[in-house]
Amino acid sequence: MKQVILVRSDLKMPKGKLAAQACHAAVGCVLESDKRKISLWSSEGMKKVVLKVSDKKELFFYRDAAKKAGLVTYVVSDAGRTFFSKSTVTCMGIGPDMDDVIDRVTRSLAMI
Repeated sequence: MKQVILVRSDLKMPKGKLAAQACHAAVGCVLESDKRKISLWSSEGMKKVVLKVSDKKELFFYRDAAKKAGLVTYVVSDAGRTFFSKSTVTCMGIGPDMDDVIDRVTRSLAMI
């Protein structure tokens, strides 16, 4: 079991901002996930992998692919109060779910 966070590399977010956005994605997915999957994932150590996508278009491509595969997704849109001057889609969480199911969608992506 694992959870994957996809982060837009074109935004060049500072490390702290990126971490906060990734946390929003992780929590958002957990709140929408099946309790049995959360329990299994938790018992295995709550593995998370952070991967990069090039831009918003690619992020939504993977959102659609993940949904088609039956995976829970959560897209994060920053409110634009600090680093960004307007509302901005920054990242997306997938899962938690079985590694092989998530890998079918995200295996071509590199770690950030």
